[in-house]
Amino acid sequence: MEKKDQDNSLFNSDISLKNDLKSDKIKTTDVNILLNRVRLDEKRTLKKRIFFSIILAGLVSSLAVYFII
Repeated sequence: MEKKDQDNSLFNSDISLKNDLKSDKIKTTDVNILLNRVRLDEKRTLKKRIFFSIILAGLVSSLAVYFII
């Protein structure tokens, strides 16, 4: 009887180790996904800032040209 209990406990520990390995893989994937999302967000905000700056510079120059003429 005791041997069966010991075998079960060893078997259960193997399963728990496999589950831990699976959860570690999932966590690293989630971190990579989050880092990629942050990089994409930074690129988007940079593009928005550049676009806004170009629009603002164009507006200021067109107003300057209008008031000069």
